[in-house]
Amino acid sequence: MKKRHDLAKRILFLYLPLFVLMVFILFPFYWTFVTSIKPEEELYGAVVTYWPRSVTFEAYSKLFTTTVNFLQAMKNSLIVAASTTVVSLTASTLAAYAFSRYHFAGRKVLMSIFLCNNMFPTVLLLIPLYTIMRRLGLLYQPASLVLSYTTFTIPFSVWLLIGFLNDLPMSLEEAAMVDGCNRGQAFVKIVLPILVPSMVATGVYIFMQSWNEYTFAMMFTNNDTRTIPVALKSLIGQLGVQWDLLTAGGIITIIPVCIMFFFAQKRLVEGLTAGAVKG
Repeated sequence: MKKRHDLAKRILFLYLPLFVLMVFILFPFYWTFVTSIKPEEELYGAVVTYWPRSVTFEAYSKLFTTTVNFLQAMKNSLIVAASTTVVSLTASTLAAYAFSRYHFAGRKVLMSIFLCNNMFPTVLLLIPLYTIMRRLGLLYQPASLVLSYTTFTIPFSVWLLIGFLNDLPMSLEEAAMVDGCNRGQAFVKIVLPILVPSMVATGVYIFMQSWNEYTFAMMFTNNDTRTIPVALKSLIGQLGVQWDLLTAGGIITIIPVCIMFFFAQKRLVEGLTAGAVKG
C-alpha cells in the first residue's frame, strides 16, 4: 500500500506536472509543423484540424522557388552568424583572460560597464550604429550586422567566460611557464584546451543571438543581403499572412540550431555549469 501511495503521489506531483509542462513547451512547434504541411483549402477552412487530412509539402517547395529568395537569406544568415561567432568568441576569450588573470586600474569599472550594457534594449543602439555603418560604407553589407551584433554578444560572453577562468588554478599556467613556456604559450597549450567546453557554450549563445536577431537585420540589409528573420517578415503583408510559407520557413530555420545543439549539447551543459558557485 505504501509503494502504491508513493507511486500515485509521484505521478500526481512530479510526472503529471512535467507532462503538462512538456506539452506547453512543445505544442507551438508541433502546431507550426502541422500548419506547414496542410493544404490551402484545409489551412484556411472553417474547421480546425490538429492533423491534416492530406499531408502536402508544397509550402516547402514554394518557399525556395517563389515569393522570397529564402535560400539566399539562409546563406546570408549563416555567413553573419558564423562570422559573428568567430569575432565575438575571439575577442571575448582574450578579454575574459585579461580580466581574470590581470589586476589593473579600472578593472572592476570596465567589468561593470560590460554588465550594464545588457540592461538596456539593443534598439537604443540602432540610430548610432546606422550612422556609423553609413559613414564607414558598410551599410547593407553583412559586415554591418557582424559589427552590430558584437556590441551585445561580447559583453555577456566575457562574463560567461570569466566565471570559468576564475575557477582554473593559476598553478597550471605557472607550471607551464616553469617548464619554459611564456604567457602566450601557456594560454594556448594549457588554458585554451581546458576552456573548450565553456567556449562551445558561449559560441552557441552567440550563434543563436545572431541567427534570430531581427531589428538590426531589418535596418542594415536590403533585398540581396537580408537574413532569415527579415525574409520571413516579408511573408506578412497588409492583405493577409501566408501561413503555410511562414510556418515552413520557421521549421527550416530551427533545423540548423537543432543540429548544432545535438552535437554540442554535452559541451554546452559542461560550459554553462562551469564556474558555478561550489558549496
